[in-house]
Amino acid sequence: MRQEVGQLEVATRGRGLIEITNEVARWIAGTGIQTGLVTLLCRHTSASLLINENAAPAVQRDMLRWLEQVAPEGPHYEHDDEGPDDMPAHLKSALTGVNLSIPVSDGRMLLGTWQGIYLAEHRTSPHQRRVVLHVMGE
Repeated sequence: MRQEVGQLEVATRGRGLIEITNEVARWIAGTGIQTGLVTLLCRHTSASLLINENAAPAVQRDMLRWLEQVAPEGPHYEHDDEGPDDMPAHLKSALTGVNLSIPVSDGRMLLGTWQGIYLAEHRTSPHQRRVVLHVMGE
């Protein structure tokens, strides 16, 4: 069994979803591992990872609107060290999660037909985000 570790750098433009499926797929292909498990970890507390539909852009817009309703900005948070979007970003990250595990077969992730991997930026300003990739297999 082999293991490979890598990292993606993702530049965000502020709040939104950025699809990283192709970047992860290219990285896996470069490892030569055909069968195994890839794990992704977002190394931040105000951004997250999720798998969702990548065919209809309305899904991403609805997801962002829903997250805004669940964790809106406002003066009702004690933690606001980095501004009014600080604590809502942490809540959104906790709701959506910072890690994913995806089976790999024939050198490809076994995602569903309409599934894509997204980095969710929950802050209003642009950031450089890092996603650690780890694949284990043969």
